[in-house]
Parts: sequence; structure tokens; C-alpha cells
Amino acid sequence: MACRKFMRTRELKPGMRIDHAVVDRMGRNLVHKGSMLDEYIIDSLLKLGIMSVYIQDGEDLEEKKEIPLSAVAQINIEKYRTDDRSKVTLSASVRKRVSEGIQYIYSNTGTKEMADASDSIASDLLDTIEANNAMAIDISTLKTSDEYTFKHSVDVATIAMIIAKRDCLPKKQIREIGISGLLHDVGKTKIPNEILNKPGRLDDNEFAIMKQHPVYGYDIIKNNKQFNAAITLGVLQHHEKINGNGYPLGVKADKICSYAKILSVADIYDALVTERPYKSAFSQRDAIELIMSMTNELDMRAMQSFLESMILYPVDTVVELSNGEIAKVVKNNPHYILRPVVVGVLSGTVFDLGGDLNCANIIIK
Repeated sequence: MACRKFMRTRELKPGMRIDHAVVDRMGRNLVHKGSMLDEYIIDSLLKLGIMSVYIQDGEDLEEKKEIPLSAVAQINIEKYRTDDRSKVTLSASVRKRVSEGIQYIYSNTGTKEMADASDSIASDLLDTIEANNAMAIDISTLKTSDEYTFKHSVDVATIAMIIAKRDCLPKKQIREIGISGLLHDVGKTKIPNEILNKPGRLDDNEFAIMKQHPVYGYDIIKNNKQFNAAITLGVLQHHEKINGNGYPLGVKADKICSYAKILSVADIYDALVTERPYKSAFSQRDAIELIMSMTNELDMRAMQSFLESMILYPVDTVVELSNGEIAKVVKNNPHYILRPVVVGVLSGTVFDLGGDLNCANIIIK
């Protein structure tokens, strides 16, 4: 039976899994139970003054279980297994620079140094994306900061840059979209803390104030010559919807800049999958399904590029099918993010959920 082990934080090693959630004074999750520790998280725990934690200990943890495979399943898994596309992976040193940089930006709004820091972070992210020709993203691996606003800004920037790369935009524009993503919520520095950090849903008056943060952000950066019109409009319009029901301007598709159309998808997705004091996090699958339903609100090209950039079921993931079979993911199809190719671990049957009409009535549970 799996158990937990009490350890001093300074004795923790990368690869260990924490056996309890770490929360701040507002009850917000900083580290989720079961998270795999790395050097950045361990260092962050120490900085938070957390000197000891419980870690998972035992050989029968789910992650360590070996799924028994039939001979036929083994053959078909080896035959059809195709590695996932390269994903964005931030090294500990890059995460440290990005975390410190984004906190500097939000503490020095409106300064020349803020612009330089934004450019530096976006360049770091672009270098990382280019280093292994990353075409996909798993936001659970980024862990750039323990503070929601900072982490959210980096997540949005990174997702938006991957979308832009999939759209084959020039490097200059990819970097600019990254800058706009980093700064998209900078206007929240002008929102009263009692609204920004309210541990519950906002009332109508509070939400009306919150809806002004894109305008505040635009006002902060509009006169800085280091930010061009595309970057500043991305910040101003990232909550606009193509049907005109967004804010703060309520403009429709033809009046929304291309950067904002990309940022809107990235922003909504990351907000959905992040736990907040007033809501539970959506699962990645539920968040993606909700994004797919927003065809009258989100730009279709940006949405499609986003969907083709996300990996929901990484290769080698074990899943349960609606027909009762346990199966292993062997190949992802960027055009059918919810429907990869899987192999039944006992029957050895190959289920091409996205390409075989005979599998149309089978879904991953």
C-alpha cells in the first residue's frame, strides 16, 4: 500500500511527488497534490518558508504501475507507436529568469525597463520554442511562478506564441505576440486589491471595474515607443469576441487585431484549467470541449491552430474507452485532439478514434 513520508524541504530531490496541496493565505493552490517536484518548485517552497512536506512513498503508486499487455497488444503498440510532436520545455534556469522577469514587469509598469524585460522574456520563450522546434504545449509543465497573475501571463504568452508558430508567422511577430501575452493583464495592477483578490465571484459593480483592465493596460503601454500598435491593440482587445459581445469596446471580428484573436483563445483556455478561489479548475478535456463550442465568439483560425497545438493524451497514456476497454495511446492526430489512435491492452485491438468510422461511437472516458 502506498504511504506518505515526512521530509525536510532541503532534502527533497527532483522527481519526488508531493502528497499534499500547498496553498497560500487565500486558499489558492500553489502546488497541487501529486505534483512532481523539480529544482524550481523545491526552491520556491524554501522561499515560501515551507521547511518540510509530505511526499508520496511506495512502489504501488499509479504512476509506477506496469499495465499488463497481451502479446498482440505489445506487437501493435510497437507497430503503431508514434512519438508526440516536440513540446515546449522550459529549463530550470529559463523558468527562474522568466519568473523573476515577469514579477519585475508587474512591479515596474510604465517604465522603459518594463519594456526591456518584456522583450527579454519573449526572446527567452522564443529561443526555447526554436531550440527543439516545439509545435505543441502542455501548460502543466511550465510552472513559471507560484503567483496566479504571473503564471497566467507566461502561460498565455507561450500558448499564443505556439499558435503563431503553427500559423507560420515570422519570428518577429511571434515574439511580439509573446510580449502582448506577457502584458495582457498588466492593467490589473490598477484594479483595487479587494476586487482583484476577492475569494469569491465578483458582483456586477466589481465586474464592471474588472472589465476595465484591458483599457488600463493599454493606457500603461500605449505611449511607449518600444511597443508597436499590434502589441498595444493585443492588450486592449484580448477580451473582445468576434460576435461583438466582448469587452471593453464590444467590436466585432473585422475590428479585432490578429494578435488579440490569438490571445483570446490562449487566455480563455488557461483561465479555465487554473484553479481559483471562486472556482475549481476544468480538466484539460472539458476546457478544450468548451473552447470548441465557442465558434461564435472565437476566431476559427486561431481556435484551430490552438487545438492542433495541444496534446491532450500524450503517447503512452493509459485510458478507459466507453466500450469498457483499457487502452494505451500510441499516436495523436492534431486534427482530432480528443480522438487519438489507441490499442486495447488485452485485446490488442487498434482503435483509430479519429479516422475509423467504425470507432465513431467510442470515446475516451
